[in-house]
Amino acid sequence: MQGSFDLLKPVCRQFLQIRIAYLCLMTVGTKRLLLINPANSYRKGYLLRRESKQVPLALGILASLTPPEWSIKILDENFREFRFRDADLVGITAVTASANRAFEIATVYREKGIPVVLGGIHVSSMPEEALKFADTVVVGEAEGVWKQLLRDFDSGNLRKIYSSALSDMNNMPPARHDLFHPGYIFASIQTSRGCPMDCGFCSVPFFNGRQYRLRNPEAVVDEIASVANKLIYFVDDNIIGYNKEAEIHAATIFEGMIRRNLKKEWFAQVSLNIVEKPGLLKLAAKSGCRMLLIGIEAENPDALKDTNKRVNLRLGVDNYQKAFRMLHRHGIVVLGAFIFGMETDSVESLEKRTKYVLSSSVDVVQASVMTPLPGTKLFDKISREDRLLCRNFPKDWQHFHFSDVVFKPAGMTAEELARATDSAYRKICNMNAIRLKFIRTLWNTRSLRSAVWAWNSNMNYRSVGLEKRSEYKY
Repeated sequence: MQGSFDLLKPVCRQFLQIRIAYLCLMTVGTKRLLLINPANSYRKGYLLRRESKQVPLALGILASLTPPEWSIKILDENFREFRFRDADLVGITAVTASANRAFEIATVYREKGIPVVLGGIHVSSMPEEALKFADTVVVGEAEGVWKQLLRDFDSGNLRKIYSSALSDMNNMPPARHDLFHPGYIFASIQTSRGCPMDCGFCSVPFFNGRQYRLRNPEAVVDEIASVANKLIYFVDDNIIGYNKEAEIHAATIFEGMIRRNLKKEWFAQVSLNIVEKPGLLKLAAKSGCRMLLIGIEAENPDALKDTNKRVNLRLGVDNYQKAFRMLHRHGIVVLGAFIFGMETDSVESLEKRTKYVLSSSVDVVQASVMTPLPGTKLFDKISREDRLLCRNFPKDWQHFHFSDVVFKPAGMTAEELARATDSAYRKICNMNAIRLKFIRTLWNTRSLRSAVWAWNSNMNYRSVGLEKRSEYKY
């Protein structure tokens, strides 16, 4: 027996030498790219429950566009707090609520002499601020400049600012889903970008433009089929769009999912105009749609006019319930988004909104405090009128998470708005209210599966709504 082991020793030694040589060969010249998704460390919000965490899709798309000689790692604070990892180049994305955290992490790398690229919707709206914390800033959709940026890095000629035009969605590669944390329950897929609407509080037209751009539907279905997740979140601002071409595009995706028998369940955002398209609604349900997020915003026309919510105004607030019933007939859960703190709002109107939310057949409630995000008409207006309460930037960006009051409202004091929203959260997030919503959803949709979707989603919003409120003194 000992003789047999002696014979194997040279073979094992040779195999080990070959393996080491192979690994060395593979790592020679390999550059390390670290992509970071920062999280708001002041308020955890949707990170409190695993079910509501959302994939940093933009980082996955940039990874797909990165040449193969780069080794790529995504560091995601949705699951684990930042710890330093060495890299040759660092890319960090940021929304407004996570901007200060992004700047903190960027500072760590710059102090070590590692180049940092900052991008995302907040950075695009405040590039001069971001340049204080980064070597390079990307303004706009990064896909259009990413390869040039990497070539400039290789030649030692990184520019301070890269301004990107709107990307061609037909050439958009699928994201590197293999790089995302395995703890995500939902896979995120994008089928379109842009919004022709001009809602005053929304930053999408600023960042993604008002042109509705469509991705190749077959490529979308291929990406859906490639992910292991059974649950899908379509991140589009309106998956069915605003014209006939967009409607056909959505229908082609739904038909592809049905034809290939993908057996995925999904939710997405749509405008209220979905109720004008019964055929498309039927296809959506058949392809696995379980829930649709609709921006209701308010139950009175004055508030809708104030925010330029044209689709809702055209269809009329009196038709809300009819629209909800149509979705319910297809077994689809209605996730209604409501805003507290519009310019026309008063304490009395917010009490009425809360009562409407509780009595309506909306299955899941997303109640947000009006927040003037940089890049929006609302932010420009509030800033121009000197009504911002949070001024200590960049630290105060951590308050821009749709739960704190960050500006002086027009129709009440900031304290009154804070008390009104806290009162609304306590009522909407009450367990008895959530149980009642569950029973109503079960009755209206005749689907236990849909009712479970509604229950889980309401529990996500409960964790956000009942999280400790801001200690900010108005």
